Amino acid sequence: MSLVELEDLLNSIDDLFYTYVLAALLVLVGIFLTVRTGAVQFRHLFTMMRTIADSRTGAKGGISSFQAFAVGLAARVGIGNIAGVALAIVAGGPGALFWMWVVALIGMGTAFVESTLAQVFKERGRDFTFRGGPAYYIKNGLGSKTWGGIFAALCIVSVGVTVVMVQTNTLADVVSATVPSVQSWMVGVFLVLLTGPVVFGGLKSVARVTEWLAPIMALAYVLLALLVTVLNITRVPGVLWDIVRGAFGVDQALYGVAGGMLAAVLNGVRRGLFSNEAGLGTVPNAAGTATTGHPVRQGLIQSFGVFVDTILVCTATGFLILLTTDAYKPGDQGAVGAVLTQQAVAEHLGEWTTWPMVVLIFVLVFSTVLGCYSYAQVNVNYLRGQLRAEQVFGLLLTAAAFAGTVLSLPIVWALTDIALGLLGVLNLVVIVILAPWASGALRDFEAQRRAGIKDPVFVGHNNPYLPGDLAPGVWEGRSATGPEPDPAPGAQG
Repeated sequence: MSLVELEDLLNSIDDLFYTYVLAALLVLVGIFLTVRTGAVQFRHLFTMMRTIADSRTGAKGGISSFQAFAVGLAARVGIGNIAGVALAIVAGGPGALFWMWVVALIGMGTAFVESTLAQVFKERGRDFTFRGGPAYYIKNGLGSKTWGGIFAALCIVSVGVTVVMVQTNTLADVVSATVPSVQSWMVGVFLVLLTGPVVFGGLKSVARVTEWLAPIMALAYVLLALLVTVLNITRVPGVLWDIVRGAFGVDQALYGVAGGMLAAVLNGVRRGLFSNEAGLGTVPNAAGTATTGHPVRQGLIQSFGVFVDTILVCTATGFLILLTTDAYKPGDQGAVGAVLTQQAVAEHLGEWTTWPMVVLIFVLVFSTVLGCYSYAQVNVNYLRGQLRAEQVFGLLLTAAAFAGTVLSLPIVWALTDIALGLLGVLNLVVIVILAPWASGALRDFEAQRRAGIKDPVFVGHNNPYLPGDLAPGVWEGRSATGPEPDPAPGAQG
């Protein structure tokens, strides 16, 4: 079999798997968990906002809830928000944006459950930090070290290496297309100079950088879209009506290049799900590192991350594109991906925005690479990786960031999608099985809040809301809000 035939086969598997199997599974699990938690994402939306406002303190030398949120946001808000939304609109028409909103609201329930579980089943790490995520709740919740190890290995290879390569590959293509005098290897060298010092500093270093980089980046982009919206305020009602009509196939003129209502649904669902990452089992790796008094606090915070990613950032891209008159026309594939978004901004604000958009895309990719490091390093630790293994992995990730800018990666793209899809299927099955632990933690949190306790404290033993007792080590009582130093230096949880 030739490389071209292999690539075509992998792409066919990828399209069928993502479009029909994984997307359907993510939606069905999201609906199930929304019902199971009593629509926590709607009932506690304002609690999420208040929790984020109070989440920068209380880490006691570890990683704060806000820092863990920022790491997840850094990985979520990336090329998918710039290029993925544009691809969805081109293929599915304006209605695709509507279905992105729908799956985000459903996915917030999934994100709450998986991140709460990451906290419930987390373990103590070194340097006053914790480690948690799917590998840990598979081991500690289901009692399977083997399947936890399989998840960890898949996550390290897919998220820590191949996702990094495809992200930086896209960045190099965008920069080279915009500024032909800048060669791909130059982009790679610059990325290495920025990434290396941060990742070799470990999870705390990544958390400190993303704590300010990710929120500022997302806010700046949303403000840019808000400015464009205000400048075109008279056209906004028409665009909203186009989104609704396109979502339900009312107007054939609003179909994308794939045509029809089904195209709007499939493209909106697929791009939305894989932009906000709800259910894929990636963000819980960051959620489990946070130091917090109750697992539900981090679950609420990460659930709000889905809202920020899709309802705010993806919508910003959608409006930038749909408010144009030249850059985008339904059914026209003249420009796609990040190029379309760049052209839309240029049409609204002028050609001078080309370089600022390149810088924005660079920062998006850089922050995503840092998020990928955080996700994968947690799984390196699961496989009993000590400090030396963390440093070796940091070197590997930095090399992957450079390699992605200079290599052609069509087969790597397809393999990455399939590997992430497998992670998602495994994670979704597990969180459905372990959902009683998350819903029990939620009932415990709500009971304490009803009793007037402002900052509920979670206890994992003799807790009437839980299906059983947790293993000792983290949630014995109030001291769980801050990990004690390890008795053996360098010991890993």
